[in-house]
Amino acid sequence: MLRDEQNLVLTISHFKETFMQTNQLGRFGAVSRLTLGGGGIGQVWGPTSEEEAVATLHAAVDGGITLIDAAPGYKICEAMIGRAFAGQLPQGVRVTTKFSLGTVAPDQVYPKLRASLEESLKAMRLERVDMMLLHSEIRPDDFDYPPGQPPKDERSTALSLYRDAVRPAFAQLVREGLIGDWGITGINHAAATIEALSQEPLPAAVQAIANLLDSPGEMNGTGLEPRPRDVIAAARSAGVGVMGVRAVQAGALTRSLDRQDNSPTSRDFARAEPYRALCEQWGVDPALVAHRYALGINGVDTLVLGVKNRAELRQALQAERLGPLEPEQLEAIEALGLR
Repeated sequence: MLRDEQNLVLTISHFKETFMQTNQLGRFGAVSRLTLGGGGIGQVWGPTSEEEAVATLHAAVDGGITLIDAAPGYKICEAMIGRAFAGQLPQGVRVTTKFSLGTVAPDQVYPKLRASLEESLKAMRLERVDMMLLHSEIRPDDFDYPPGQPPKDERSTALSLYRDAVRPAFAQLVREGLIGDWGITGINHAAATIEALSQEPLPAAVQAIANLLDSPGEMNGTGLEPRPRDVIAAARSAGVGVMGVRAVQAGALTRSLDRQDNSPTSRDFARAEPYRALCEQWGVDPALVAHRYALGINGVDTLVLGVKNRAELRQALQAERLGPLEPEQLEAIEALGLR
């Protein structure tokens, strides 16, 4: 059966994708099942030329993607959006940006969000974005990170600051017409994220880990279990949209990894060897299967891609076209006990 699916992949790769399923991303509204993430085209996930980044942006829109997830931390991503569309996003296409606020004095929250947003708008040549997300993880006020981690006030936002200052600052930016809505990052500190998803005013969307390892890799320096499916379930219960991220866990769920060290991603790559053997048995690229798995996670409304070129994008489009895995395929993956 999987070899038949691979033949379908080869067939549809010769045709321009113009149709993609959509989901409701909470109150944000309908979005494509795939979102183009900015990390790849911004050169975070390896080298790519500016010309290829622009071409990938256009190919994503042609393929039916209606949401682009940008951030100033994604190097040249926002400048490439500005270059690709010259300040005029294609009809139906929306864009997000983010800001890694950390924990600052309450009276500095709005000015810092506003300053970052203005720089993003300038780079993308836009007058507003459709959503701005808090890029730093939300933590309990009294949490201390393990030794060797960056200072907690640099990498994370205290839950009380999120409640008392971040939410009002986002609301002000909405009133000013600079953003359409706002969201949060729900990676690590599952308990604090779930608490943030339990009280009004709620974000429009949360970004959460969505891969078959349930792993955030290097992103998790907390020493805590990430519990992404609990975060996704809490968001779903609250009516908050879910943007799934890290479908291939920074390359750990692909055929090969471009580095061999003792990083969390390298350890995930080694842990996933039985998964790659299963995909080899099926005769299918493990990255394709990983994307289909992530698309099938209950509660994930749109899957944010980390692709950096058109070839990687084509495979993700193929995964969306094929849809979630068949029950027996999913059962075989879960039987490996990787999460």
